[in-house]
Amino acid sequence: MSDPVIAVLGVGAVGAVLAAQLHRAGIDVVAVARPDTAELIRTQGLTIRSHHFGDTVCRLPVVTSVPAGARVIVATKATALHGVLAALGAAGPTEVVTLLNGIEHMAPIRANAPTALVAGASVAVESTRLSPTVIEHKSPFFRLTVPGTAAESGIVRAWTAAGLDVTVGGTEQEVLWAKLRFLAPMALLTSFWRLPLGPALEHEPALTAALLADVAAIASGDGVPTDAEQLARALAKLPPGMRSSLQNDLDAGVPSELDAIGGALVRRGGSLGVSTETVQRLVTQLAER
Repeated sequence: MSDPVIAVLGVGAVGAVLAAQLHRAGIDVVAVARPDTAELIRTQGLTIRSHHFGDTVCRLPVVTSVPAGARVIVATKATALHGVLAALGAAGPTEVVTLLNGIEHMAPIRANAPTALVAGASVAVESTRLSPTVIEHKSPFFRLTVPGTAAESGIVRAWTAAGLDVTVGGTEQEVLWAKLRFLAPMALLTSFWRLPLGPALEHEPALTAALLADVAAIASGDGVPTDAEQLARALAKLPPGMRSSLQNDLDAGVPSELDAIGGALVRRGGSLGVSTETVQRLVTQLAER
């Protein structure tokens, strides 16, 4: 019996690049998209512009619903998650690996896929969806991190077979926080100052330090020890010209992940009795723009 197909749910800035790389490697993969987007992909293919992987036009199979029993990679924006949960559950997936930002999405996914192996993974990348069929992958990396519970999953095996940069290990909580503790200050500061990462970190050092202290305290309180000074040094090593997807979405006036990133920190900090004053200030002011 053949292995279940891999279905990439959410063919945006991350999902499209991932689906294209799996298809190029000969993996049995389909893209799952809304009918209008699916028709565009069928007629035009997916154009991936990437110095890292090379430019390509990928003509992979595309469907409008999750195939029954599929191994599903959830690569939607957090804002779109609730709109796909019912369809995900109806498909009876055998595996679900998520690549969403934040720490609050795992419970609803598990509730809708109770018999599947479910794992919260993360991806480090800078990628932009220029149109429904054109993606610009800007960063010189595309790094996937998966908790140890998913080490033997078919999805992780496929990623490895396709030559992708995959790190396996740690708990799901550690994997999700390992990204969020970097993403949150990067996203909030670049969006707040409307600057690339380097200038945003340096624009008001006291605000940056206070934000990093909040993030480190929330992560540590949630069981993932984090040092604010180490976090600052790590952020300073990232490409200074990087922009965040939150920044791009807020500038474009489209639905953003402000609540999934900043709001989630405020809620988690509140439940832990940890100060979130600086995070709350930035989230509130960004929401009012």
